[in-house]
This record gives sequence, C-alpha cells and structure tokens, in this order.
Amino acid sequence: MNRRKRTEVLIESPPEVAHQLANEIIQAYEVIELLAPRQGLAMMKMRESAKNSLFYMGEVLVTEAMVEINGSVGIGLIKGEEPDRARDLAIIDAAFVAGLPETTAWVQRLHEEAAELQQKRNLEHAQLMKTKVSFDTMSI
Repeated sequence: MNRRKRTEVLIESPPEVAHQLANEIIQAYEVIELLAPRQGLAMMKMRESAKNSLFYMGEVLVTEAMVEINGSVGIGLIKGEEPDRARDLAIIDAAFVAGLPETTAWVQRLHEEAAELQQKRNLEHAQLMKTKVSFDTMSI
C-alpha cells in the first residue's frame, strides 16, 4: 500500500484506528517531535471540467505535524483543526518510512479498513442511485 492510499484510509477511518497504531510506536520507540501540531492554510486545487484545467478554488484550514523516529521523518497533514490526529498520522508515516517491523502487521489491517470504507461508499452510492430520475422513460 503506497503512502497516498495509506493516508487516505487513515483519514477516512475513525480516529481510533490511527491512534492505536501510533500508540504502538510511541510505546516501543523514541518519537522526536520536530514540528508540534499547528494550524495553517493550504490552497485547494480543483479541475475545471470543460477546459480540463487546474485552478485554485481557495484556502482550507489544515493541521500539520512532523516527527522523527530512528532518523526517519514523518509528516501528518489533515483538513481542519485536529492536532492529535495530525501527530498520529506523522508517527505512522515515520514508522513506514523507517521500515519498522510493526508496519508489516499494519498493512493487513489497513487493507481491511480500505475494504470497509469501499463497502460504505458503495452503499451510499446505491442509496443515491435509488433517487435518480430516468429521463429516458419520459415521453413528450
């Protein structure tokens, strides 16, 4: 599982998932906080569909954190004001970058979380499609 997919799963999952994984590392390794969780603004990119060009829609509030474990740096960035979650994401990222043995067991759990999230998305999509109006059946 690559970094982008892993982060997406951790952000969309309940906060307890990332917190449990981060606690495993905190208990076993020295975690050096390089950047305490802090708020900032990030520009949000959107793709304009007609011309297929990128533009900046505006700014969004984010919380960012940075930690170091065994010489490997991890970054946590999340939308909104969630300092604990940003720190947890940074710890998990640093653990994967460092290649800590705990991360091999996490991969299966993250795949299970991803499957659960996909199942929820499919259910929401199915509920949405029930309300869709079919204009093909309407006659003039």
